[in-house]
Amino acid sequence: MNADLETGKIQSLREEAGGGGKEELKRSLKARHMNMIALGGAIGTGLFLASGASVSTAGPGGALVAYGVIGIMVYFLMTSLGEMATYLPIPGSFGTYAARFVDPALGFAIGWNYWLNWATCIAVELVAGAIIMKFWFPDIPGYYWSGLFLVILFTLNYLSTRAYGESEYWFAGAKVVTVMIFLLVGTLMILGIGSPSPGFANWHLEEAPFVGGLSSILAIFMIAGFSFQGTELVGIAAGESENPEKDVPKAINTVFWRILLFYIGALIIIGFILPYTDENLLKGDVENVAVSPFTLVFSRAGLAAAASLMNAIILTSVLSCANSGLYASTRMLYAMAKEGKAPQIFAKVNKRGVPVNSLYITSAIGFLAFLSSLVGEGTAYTWLLNITGMIGFIAWLGIAISHYRFRKAFIKQGLDLDILKYKAKWFPFGPIFAMALCFIVIIGQNYNAFLGGEVDWYGIAVSYIGIPIFLATYIGYKISKKSKLIALEKVDLTQDAT
Repeated sequence: MNADLETGKIQSLREEAGGGGKEELKRSLKARHMNMIALGGAIGTGLFLASGASVSTAGPGGALVAYGVIGIMVYFLMTSLGEMATYLPIPGSFGTYAARFVDPALGFAIGWNYWLNWATCIAVELVAGAIIMKFWFPDIPGYYWSGLFLVILFTLNYLSTRAYGESEYWFAGAKVVTVMIFLLVGTLMILGIGSPSPGFANWHLEEAPFVGGLSSILAIFMIAGFSFQGTELVGIAAGESENPEKDVPKAINTVFWRILLFYIGALIIIGFILPYTDENLLKGDVENVAVSPFTLVFSRAGLAAAASLMNAIILTSVLSCANSGLYASTRMLYAMAKEGKAPQIFAKVNKRGVPVNSLYITSAIGFLAFLSSLVGEGTAYTWLLNITGMIGFIAWLGIAISHYRFRKAFIKQGLDLDILKYKAKWFPFGPIFAMALCFIVIIGQNYNAFLGGEVDWYGIAVSYIGIPIFLATYIGYKISKKSKLIALEKVDLTQDAT
């Protein structure tokens, strides 16, 4: 096919999907916004809090192996997403790719479940933010803070896409600076500058460096996977990037290695300075930030205000996650409405390029999920969280499948791969490896429930309820719409299917 004709069709698609008209999304996210959206999406409480539990469970060596393997998987996922998002930078991202390259039913299921996942996660962050504020203001009811945070985040997303991008730039920037300071301070401590060097003592304790063997490493796969979730947000933001052909590849190529450096570097420092037998490593959460591994290391370095500092940083992480969640779920619902998979009312965009009706309903669902945490000891809230908690992994699985089919269709239809401005390396190994590991993580979500004398059926139901919910939306669409797997030669690679 003529490359100029192909490029013209793609450009037409981008204008229709990303802001060529008066009432469409606006391409207003700059390169620096894209970098920070990708970077900030994966640096959060998983690093600041859960990293301690990872070292405690699998030892310093086991934690490094687990995060390294999951990091490689995420690299392949992001390059797969980058290839598709650079070729077709549209708001629905991987939800739309699944519908166009695999099966409309898969796109429908991923889109709706991903939307619900982030809408519910907004509530999680509102609860976490209220708990953190009790550190400074113990006498003020938490729901006041939750309400205030929701108003702030709604306003940032309502103003414009640029307002979201700018706020996320500073939220993520605070986290990045903190990690860089942590890496510097930790390195100096390991080298014995300013304090006695711990040497390799903690790597030789009892079972270290690999505690619990392979089973512990597999258990950390789950924690590592949750920690890296959010990196896929750059694919959704590509639909509003000023220059997706340059900005998306740059964000994926440079940011991923920074993320891996931050996680691996932080785990190395924690493993050297804190013994895996330290009971505090298992206690780090938003209710007890004083035993965050970051706080413990800063305290050992003599920083008296370590707890207050980390409390503030973790608060920015919580707000950053909620901010990105509100943005991502709003755009996913907008894209589904444009494709006819959601009511058309959610496709309405105001003059600033914000899908306001999608923003309203997403904020409302997040608020209702938050209210459920206040009723009946939060039982309904817990179930709601577990229904959606696995969707991030399923979305990743969808990205890998979509990319595999996308590239196969490209070749099947005789298109020149040189048309692609960005090519994922190691195809087809990359998406196949990612598919296999995502499947292992999904199935092994709570494998301990199957072990022992009795099967923990309640634990299984709570952990895996997200799978039947996803399958229900997928099968329900297939039956009602009679959708089928799209033949490779019929995959639409050039024309706007929305």
